[in-house]
Amino acid sequence: MNLPKKVTIVEVGPRDGFQNERQFIPTEKKIEIVNALARAGLMNIQVSSVVHPKAVPQLADADEVMAKIDRLPGVSYRLLAPNMKGVQRALALKPDKINLMMSVTESHNRSNANRSIEESLKEFETLVPMILEKGIAVSGGMACGFGCPFEGKVAVAQLERVADRYVAIGIKGVGLADTVGFASPKQVYDTVAHLLDKYPDVQWLLHLHNHRDLALANILAAMQAGITQFDAAIGGLGGCPYAPNAAGNVATEDLVNMLAEMGIETGVDLDALLQVAEMVRQVIPHPLNSALLKAGKPWILAKAP
Repeated sequence: MNLPKKVTIVEVGPRDGFQNERQFIPTEKKIEIVNALARAGLMNIQVSSVVHPKAVPQLADADEVMAKIDRLPGVSYRLLAPNMKGVQRALALKPDKINLMMSVTESHNRSNANRSIEESLKEFETLVPMILEKGIAVSGGMACGFGCPFEGKVAVAQLERVADRYVAIGIKGVGLADTVGFASPKQVYDTVAHLLDKYPDVQWLLHLHNHRDLALANILAAMQAGITQFDAAIGGLGGCPYAPNAAGNVATEDLVNMLAEMGIETGVDLDALLQVAEMVRQVIPHPLNSALLKAGKPWILAKAP
């Protein structure tokens, strides 16, 4: 197998994981969980999203969470911002990186951002220089990169349309999302191999949902194609308010466990991470989508009869 020696995991549980939860998670618990994730060795954490409170009530406390978390040295604390108002709020909170996000299909982008693809791209042309001038890193997201809940299959040309514009406006890191879990391993391999070949200077990251239990298989395929950065969410939480029936992200603990078993370095303490997953379980009123929480760590053997 052609596999990397090291993989970077971006923890998106505090944002993508929490955003769909109907029962409000106390702000102090969010702060506690973000701090615990950083102490477990996750060096890249998407803390929240700066959106209108009516759009995502769960994340209405983004400003307070960012203000009160411990900012550990070396950890990149990130915010997602979908538009000008979001970026203006985010800049005041001084994250290490701002993640811009749009969809590669018209219907999903209108559902999610209430604008066309071209309108989003034109706004990003203004936002990217604003962010970079403040000394803050920026990345661009591409939702529905492997399939759309409204339009079905997505052609590679739709990805290239957005990627070309991202590169032109100075975005060097691009996150490609399987927003509703349509992707299969061969599709992932073929798609990312093409993108890596066409855009060798772009730092690609995959964001894979686990709607059909294929996220880990898709990550394996992506690694074989050359991808070394992946989003994951503690407890397998997540989804998309504007993607019907979307399941959660790949569970961070399941991904860390798989990579550890394969000898791939992540820098994450799995025991500490499982303790964080237990913290999350205490504030989420439904079962978590985590195989490791259910089955436990491997190689804990029973006594022979």
